[in-house]
Amino acid sequence: MVKIAAISGYKPYELGIFKQDHPAVTYIKKAIKEQLLALLEDGLQWVIISGQLGTELWAAEVVYELREQEYDYLQLAVITPFLEQENSWSEQNKEWYESILLEADFIDSVSRKPYEKPWQFRLKNQFFVQKSDVLILFYDAEKEGSPKYLYDTAIRYQEQQDYEIRLIQFDDLQFLVEQDQWE
Repeated sequence: MVKIAAISGYKPYELGIFKQDHPAVTYIKKAIKEQLLALLEDGLQWVIISGQLGTELWAAEVVYELREQEYDYLQLAVITPFLEQENSWSEQNKEWYESILLEADFIDSVSRKPYEKPWQFRLKNQFFVQKSDVLILFYDAEKEGSPKYLYDTAIRYQEQQDYEIRLIQFDDLQFLVEQDQWE
């Protein structure tokens, strides 16, 4: 039984996405939704994200959509790697982030201080895999980026624990695009 799913992946700039209405966002959210729907059938109750721009905030939007439809029990936790992670973000990104936090069921930080050093990200990655039953990660080894570190942490954890990693890759998005074109 899967109770808690951690979700992460690429940040928008890693994908060349600079606007919320970029067509790729629709397919990324659709891929996340498919993963969540399958897990909801298996008892999913919580989704945890660290509140990073891109995949994680899109995932939060999907969670909120699912709650409005029929999964009102689905809860979202935003657990940041450190305090005030949004300080250097643009005003628009801060507003997006704040809108996500408004509906979150739980908000906390792994390190209860502002950013100091990269160890805070490593600690967050360890926390995420240890506190979840499954990791949904938008990551493709063909295009390295920030998700690689969480992926590597999850793989190491999987070597010692029964832990599921579900990757969303570019081929999956391409399939969704082609599926849409057929319909």
